[in-house]
Amino acid sequence: MALINYSPPTSPYMDIISQDDDIVVLNKPSGLLSVPGKAKEHADSLQTRVQRVFPTATVVHRLDMATSGIMVMALNKPAHRHISKQFELRETAKTYQAIVFGTVQQDAGEINLPLICDWPNRPKQMVDHERGKKALTHWRVLERNSHSTRVELKPVTGRSHQLRVHMLSMQHPIIGDRLYAHDQALSMANRLNLHAMFLSFRHPVTEQKLHFESPVPF
Repeated sequence: MALINYSPPTSPYMDIISQDDDIVVLNKPSGLLSVPGKAKEHADSLQTRVQRVFPTATVVHRLDMATSGIMVMALNKPAHRHISKQFELRETAKTYQAIVFGTVQQDAGEINLPLICDWPNRPKQMVDHERGKKALTHWRVLERNSHSTRVELKPVTGRSHQLRVHMLSMQHPIIGDRLYAHDQALSMANRLNLHAMFLSFRHPVTEQKLHFESPVPF
């Protein structure tokens, strides 16, 4: 699916939360690609912007274009290997907040549904019990409103669109989700209401446990 009228936000151009010789931690806005797209008009991305200031910066993990929040980038190869390994071995901790459509009845739970790319409709993902890769999300309700619910989401795995498809599987799509929400849920917000608010990992050199937070913008 092509990006139509890609016009990422430019203010602030770059929001750095923390930075040293090995890592840079950033707050990615909704609407900005994590890495450049294939087409020339999709060259602007968090990676492109960061590399203008830190030419050696490399992306360790990604957020969907529509998702906002914390991303860490490595500034050298050893740091990249170290942090990548932590993501791979699920030693990092990630917390998201979302506003979903409708009233979620239970207070908390987990969704354990394997995911695979919905090839004819890519980049969409779908649940597939035969061929899908394991995907696990813990969730809990933070606040209920008349037509929506604010939830905290903790993905154990890091599949593409995992939180968006898992919420959809509960019949509670994330509001403002152009890929998965029905018209009513889409019209309730002008952006995807999904934000990576917390990330924790070990520093690649000192091994110290680092915790970063980013305020939820919706």
